[in-house]
Amino acid sequence: MRGAIEFRDVTKTYDGTVALQQFSHAFSPGRVHALMGRNGSGKSTAIKILAGAVQPTLGTLSVNGAEVQFATPSEAFAAGIVTVHQELSLVPSLSVGENIYLGRLPKRGRFVDWQRLHRDAATMLHEMELDIDPRGLVSALSLGQQQMVEIVKAMSFSPGVLILDEPTSALAAREVAHLFALVRRLRARGVTIIYITHRMNELFEIADTCTVLRDGRYVGSIEMADATPESIVGMMFGDIAKSARPARRTISRTDPVLRVEGLTRAAAFADVSFELYRGEVLGMAGLLGAGRTEVLRAIFGADPLDSGTIHFAGQTVTHPDPRQMKRLGLGYTPENRKEVGLVQIASIHDNLILASLDRIANRGFTSRRREYPFISRQIGNLGIKVADPDLPVSTLSGGNQQKVVIGNWLNTAPKVMFFDEPSRGVDIQAKQQIFEIMWRQAEAGLSAIFVSSELEELLDVCDRILVLRHGRLVAEVMPAETNLAQLYRLCMEGPTR
Repeated sequence: MRGAIEFRDVTKTYDGTVALQQFSHAFSPGRVHALMGRNGSGKSTAIKILAGAVQPTLGTLSVNGAEVQFATPSEAFAAGIVTVHQELSLVPSLSVGENIYLGRLPKRGRFVDWQRLHRDAATMLHEMELDIDPRGLVSALSLGQQQMVEIVKAMSFSPGVLILDEPTSALAAREVAHLFALVRRLRARGVTIIYITHRMNELFEIADTCTVLRDGRYVGSIEMADATPESIVGMMFGDIAKSARPARRTISRTDPVLRVEGLTRAAAFADVSFELYRGEVLGMAGLLGAGRTEVLRAIFGADPLDSGTIHFAGQTVTHPDPRQMKRLGLGYTPENRKEVGLVQIASIHDNLILASLDRIANRGFTSRRREYPFISRQIGNLGIKVADPDLPVSTLSGGNQQKVVIGNWLNTAPKVMFFDEPSRGVDIQAKQQIFEIMWRQAEAGLSAIFVSSELEELLDVCDRILVLRHGRLVAEVMPAETNLAQLYRLCMEGPTR
């Protein structure tokens, strides 16, 4: 029974929102169980409950046949449940051995027993068949080797259950193969592994079963020997009709306002080339780590390019920087609006003109009188709900904060706007309002690139969608000819463009 996990009618709600509803399923011991579902499906909530990070609102959880109630992650840990998160927790400046036994270094009297530490670490690494020096610094290891050290660290606690959250998201193919070999060895030892991934092809290589959640509910579980990609996608999405979108005029594709050729940045993306036309909303689809945000940041000049050319607003740009790109007419609403897109302690008024002060000011001087038309226009046009523009922007809801970020850049009169996850963390009504802003601006001639992790949004909003996978463009689709399941498949295992 070691490693057996059972959820019984587990429900989790957050302020009235149901994240997981009556989830019942048993994960049998000594197997690799893939857990799949699109964003918002409830899989993260289920894992957090198992790991003790959150507590269920209703229902029960059993481990090895005994009902448990984990109030903290440490209680789950004590019960033999260990999680390896996507973001590694290693200390680069310490040795491999020190990281494996961090917080519990063996002592001889008052001093660390370094000989025993390195011997024990070497034994653990040898048992996992890993050729890694326990005395070497973690900073000298590849990302794949660091991922394996993280797993060895987890296994040093002799867990019965190991949760792997997107363990291959940043690994090269060779490193993935090594990781899978390690997972198979752990399974052979009887460890129960719950494996979370968005990569469909991995399931058929490493998983024994696949359990699917959709909209917070358990859909089913299937043996991988009996599964096909189509059957799993069908479980994840159900019967899906083609997404409808408001009627839009035909986009003229004769004179691109933005053209990029062969953009490359090591370890982020390679050989990215595409065109953007006047009044077009171009979507960028891809899973975590696909390189979407990295491409936008490089075009904007926030990150350096290794090679490639940008043709924008009639000019060729080889070494972009944000000031130059803004001057040419590029606006960028960043993914992290709270920390990058806004100054939280500043007023709504000030946040709406941060990017456009050079347009507003006269010979370097500005005034409230000169700023007022820019403030009132965006508050009115974007429907920003604000009692007083002089209040801190932090007093606004997430949706209204996002509108302030958009209004700030619209005040620069851009030719092109990058919208990076503009609907993240906002309610349904605000989300729809943001999309309507994008459509209105497109009708007025503004070109846009729209990045979203919600593939449904891309199908609903965009005129055309590019698909990135592992830093490369692999496909281009038209929303009217594509449904959600097809787009998801392309993101996971799409053909070369």
